[in-house]
Amino acid sequence: MAAHTEAQGRKKLEILVTGDLPENEEFHFKTVGEQLKDERLRREMTLADIATDTRIPLRHLEAIEKSEFASLPGATYAVGFTRSYARTLEMDESKLISELRAELAQSGHNNFAAPTQNFEPADPSRVPPKALAWSVAGVAALFLIGYLIWRTSFSGIGAPGVPEIVAETETAPIAAATTPVVTPDPNGEVVLTATEEVWLKIYDADGKRLFENTMKANEQYRVPKDANGPMILTGRPDALTVTVAGKAVPTLGTAKRTISDVGISAAALLARKPVVEPGSVSSETAPTGTQSVQTVR
Repeated sequence: MAAHTEAQGRKKLEILVTGDLPENEEFHFKTVGEQLKDERLRREMTLADIATDTRIPLRHLEAIEKSEFASLPGATYAVGFTRSYARTLEMDESKLISELRAELAQSGHNNFAAPTQNFEPADPSRVPPKALAWSVAGVAALFLIGYLIWRTSFSGIGAPGVPEIVAETETAPIAAATTPVVTPDPNGEVVLTATEEVWLKIYDADGKRLFENTMKANEQYRVPKDANGPMILTGRPDALTVTVAGKAVPTLGTAKRTISDVGISAAALLARKPVVEPGSVSSETAPTGTQSVQTVR
């Protein structure tokens, strides 16, 4: 009997796919919708019962039973709804889905025939009841309130067992730097290096021009050691780095602002103070005699 049923099922699929019915041979089969309907009636269930169990709209269940595939939203829904319907009735869902795809192809719904991802409506048995959800939310809220109360009690000012921290300003000596400061040789060679394209003019105390050109990035100019009070004129002091005897010294300027008559001999550069732009605070004017100390009472 089982072998006969299996052979009949294969024959049914062959006819559905090819559309060929052998001459002088009659073959009657039930559609997937009819099979579902028959099993539903055998179990004495209504479509409303199926809709409640599967959470599938009643109109879609009716369309499946009547093979009215055009009434369904698409292939995903047709396959998914049928699978859920068959599972509710404890039928062979894989077999029914295979037959359904063949029926869809035979009826001209080619967009339904391609295998698609299964869509299954939410199983009501897997959806937590609202009472449980509200209970969990209430427990979480109580936990949060308790945590906030605990944190307020143990982190407030003057709480028992917690020392009060008061910031006070007291005079305290600043430890001397332990790293020795290396002072460049006052007779060392002065080198100007362009960090980007920059025009500059170098001249001596008598106004004699020593150098005037546009330097490209990474180009260098070495100031003659025997120059008489060499000075610089440029509109881009921020585009130059200066070294004396191979050691960096404060820049000639930090902005696109023209400078002139600025000495660039080794002695003049070493005597310069750090450049302070308008609006900034010089480290030389900052108080050094006191520092902020936190004490515990």
